[in-house]
Amino acid sequence: MKVLLVNGSPHQKGCTYTALSEVAKTLNENNIETEIFWLGVKPISGCIACNGCDKTGGRCVLGGIVNEFLDKCDSADGFIFGSPVHWAGGTGAITSFMDRIFYAGSRDSKQLFLLKPAAVVTSARRSGTTATWDQLNKYFALMQMPIIPSRYWNNVHGYTPEQVLQDLEGMQQMRYLGRNMAWFLRCKEAAAKAGVPIPEQEPVVFTNFIR
Repeated sequence: MKVLLVNGSPHQKGCTYTALSEVAKTLNENNIETEIFWLGVKPISGCIACNGCDKTGGRCVLGGIVNEFLDKCDSADGFIFGSPVHWAGGTGAITSFMDRIFYAGSRDSKQLFLLKPAAVVTSARRSGTTATWDQLNKYFALMQMPIIPSRYWNNVHGYTPEQVLQDLEGMQQMRYLGRNMAWFLRCKEAAAKAGVPIPEQEPVVFTNFIR
């Protein structure tokens, strides 16, 4: 089994990476394969609502790093998205990225994200972590993805990676998160082996408030 961890920070090995690395280490100790996927520093366009992904089998017509990630999703069993706090929310890059991967991915016939567990990790010098956590968790709820917790908020604090390592409670939450993710994946695997089917999926009803 494999978990993809997304580093939404412009710093490849900064505070967010430090937190994600602790989760990845714990997952590895529980025999779960991991890969940290960095978004980099190139601009990532937001979704332009063209619905072109309906015609491309669930790939974004704007291409780039979004499709690079979507190509990895079929073989992933779980996801963790990490972001520093920018103005009490996720970075512009990870917001645009998640807008596009989940919109395009929902059009993929393989149902890339359906019932795959996910979690958010946030990093801040001081505050804004829970607002960012709330913002990014909403994607998972809309995609029918079980949300994996730690035993407190999945947040770390510090201005440098060295300071994050000194956030003993925050780093402990990363280990709790890794163990909880591994446990859930094992439970899902056991359910599949026992013949427990996924919930029935109905055709989507799409309405608005104008009659």
